[in-house]
Amino acid sequence: MSQRLAETEHPVAPLELFFDLVFVFGFTQVTTLLSHEPTWTGLGQALLVLTALWWAWASYAWLTNTIDPSDGIVLAAVLAAMGAMFVAALAVPGAFGREGVVFGVSFLVVNVMQATLYARAAAGSPDLLEAILRIVPWVLGGSALILAAGFTHDGLRAGLWAAALAVGFFGPAFVGVRGWRVQPAHFVERHGLIVLIAIGESLVAIGLGAQSTRLDAGVIVAALLGLLVATSFWLAYFDFFQIRGRQLLDNRSGEERIALARDVYTYLHLPMIIGIILFAFAMKTTLAHLGDELGTLEALALCGGPALYLFAYVALRFRVSRTFGRGRLAAAIACALLIPVAVVVPAIVALALVAAVWVALHAYELIWWREARAEARLERMPASP
Repeated sequence: MSQRLAETEHPVAPLELFFDLVFVFGFTQVTTLLSHEPTWTGLGQALLVLTALWWAWASYAWLTNTIDPSDGIVLAAVLAAMGAMFVAALAVPGAFGREGVVFGVSFLVVNVMQATLYARAAAGSPDLLEAILRIVPWVLGGSALILAAGFTHDGLRAGLWAAALAVGFFGPAFVGVRGWRVQPAHFVERHGLIVLIAIGESLVAIGLGAQSTRLDAGVIVAALLGLLVATSFWLAYFDFFQIRGRQLLDNRSGEERIALARDVYTYLHLPMIIGIILFAFAMKTTLAHLGDELGTLEALALCGGPALYLFAYVALRFRVSRTFGRGRLAAAIACALLIPVAVVVPAIVALALVAAVWVALHAYELIWWREARAEARLERMPASP
């Protein structure tokens, strides 16, 4: 029996939220990987693994947007995929070492199950089935490369991972969007929740960093500054963008809607997630050394993480309107320019400067976006009976 396709909008199901909990652990494992290997090699490995985790999550976001998640066989299959994804997350710290094969097998199982579920569900929809079959060779080929990397030596492993992500995650962007479908409200809500989960990881990292040292006045101030930056991540997304993103999808249809959903959410949300996780790593590793100057890698994470997060919005705006805007572009550049400053001033000063950039950005947007935000909220409100 084929699964039911979701022909109308549906809310995010508890199953999907439960599935996302695996990625809470996965994100934590990425910061652990980077904390244990705070080198440029460790950073590269962390970014590769985080991109693979995002690839898996995004694949299932498209799946449960299309398939009715209340269907019994979908429930069973997604729970099984959760098990494989959880094993992959367990293997993250050793994904470039002795656990590479474990990660590769688990990751391949996750993607095979997603492709199989999608194809079965699309059996009665030839256009959707054709769309799925177009990307299956890319997805499975990329997954197989990650598995193959587990059997190779260090010199070749990173190259195979990069090739795997280029093939499996970015490759499908070159085969067209004909036949795909997306339900805007569910898709937007789903991505908002995973952003919230990533922000939650930054809060956990602040707490873990504070636990590693004495809770004196300096640590308390730094923790509150970290909370301010985490709140800024949240405010930048949920105060306006989530509403506007839904409107952008609602105002489009057909292939134009699909392409926008793919570009804005599947691809441009990745640098947002990376930026948040980099900041989480920076907070976890620097709270114990607030009076010291940051190393180059830690400075890059502390200042470059927020910069990357903001540059994602700049790219998103350019994708939609072919303009760059002013506020977030200026704030992104300011955060990036703080990287060389952060290696010559105490860590708490660098953190305060990053927080100051965010406060200035929010003040600017509260003034200049006031009318746009009010209009967006008005459009979102249901009509009076």
